[in-house]
Amino acid sequence: MMGTIIMVFRSRSHTIDCVSKLKTYGVNVGVINTPKEANVGCGLSARIDEVAIAKAKQILRRESYASFVGFFKVYQTAGKTTVTRYSK
Repeated sequence: MMGTIIMVFRSRSHTIDCVSKLKTYGVNVGVINTPKEANVGCGLSARIDEVAIAKAKQILRRESYASFVGFFKVYQTAGKTTVTRYSK
């Protein structure tokens, strides 16, 4: 089952800033609306490929985004959205 990895922040400006930094490193990243099923965040999240998590973690350590909540995996099955904390 394929899912999308999102990076959830409590700050819209931190989300946008992190997306910008990830793009400068060539990471395939985009801004999406945070699924309401996540029950957390500012409404915007960064969508990344699973292979980019290591680079994202490097940037998170360097930038120290206090509003970062975590990585989550979003699944769509039969029209239902499921969001789970991603830990790998």
